[in-house]
Amino acid sequence: MKRYKCLFFGTPEFVLPVLEFLYTGEDLLGVVTQPDKPKGRGLEKAPSPVKKWALSHGLKVFEPVKLKDPEFLKAIQSLSPELIVVFAYGKILPREVLEIPPEGCWNIHLSLLPKYRGASPVQWAIFNGEKETGVTIMLMDEGMDTGPILLQKSLEISAEDTSLTLLKNLSALSVIALREALSLWKKGDLKPTPQPDEGISYAPLIKKEDGFFTFEEPAERILRKLKAFSPWPGLYTHYHGKILKVHSAKSYPLTEDKPSGKILKISPEGILVATSQGAILLEEVQLEGKKRISAYEFALGQRLKAGDSLAL
Repeated sequence: MKRYKCLFFGTPEFVLPVLEFLYTGEDLLGVVTQPDKPKGRGLEKAPSPVKKWALSHGLKVFEPVKLKDPEFLKAIQSLSPELIVVFAYGKILPREVLEIPPEGCWNIHLSLLPKYRGASPVQWAIFNGEKETGVTIMLMDEGMDTGPILLQKSLEISAEDTSLTLLKNLSALSVIALREALSLWKKGDLKPTPQPDEGISYAPLIKKEDGFFTFEEPAERILRKLKAFSPWPGLYTHYHGKILKVHSAKSYPLTEDKPSGKILKISPEGILVATSQGAILLEEVQLEGKKRISAYEFALGQRLKAGDSLAL
């Protein structure tokens, strides 16, 4: 079967399985990724995972600040790519790029479009308690995840899934979906289908404040925040004017109403706290400026006891 001359646009680590698939299955000309960004305490500039992978495989790497840069456009036009595959690149492609490959620009989006268009579909699907998500291979246009659908694969979201575990599963499913879509496309058996007008929703970029919670929220909502927004921005609240991060927790039903934030029990298992609906067992926490410890150690250190309030 014909191998396409491809360019890959992507940035984070979870896209590497797709990059590896294109490297072995098609003629990969190079990658386009976000410029090096400051990382760590020293804020030294670090390459994206896609750049590191591409350089280790001897591939061309492009890091344009602006996708309409004439020099960048000239450079990728000279490569004559037949297909561009985009997966978590981080920017919307302009018309000048979309018009380059004759087979089009394909985007791999981690939701069942038109649900959860936007930058953070995995996190918002978990936060909203969705039971199912999936992968959409779409033909790109100038909108944000608005192009016609080529192929979709669905995936169940388990009760234990976090954004990290779901992302890993969706990354693996993306390879399967792209392989099938390319095979069908090359045979002429795949036709773009416009997205329906019904069922459109959005998944905006995650902000730091999305991880904040109070005990006035239901326990299940707090737990969904923990699963959705770890490792960043993480789940956190305020305690005596400082940030208290929650690294591990469980929700519990309550048979009677208790004031939100009231400590119901302290044990080696953790701190059981009432919420507006149900209770949450804090297992591992981290007070601002301190190391991560068990909630039981935190309770002992703060001299907390049942009946005290954490709603501070």
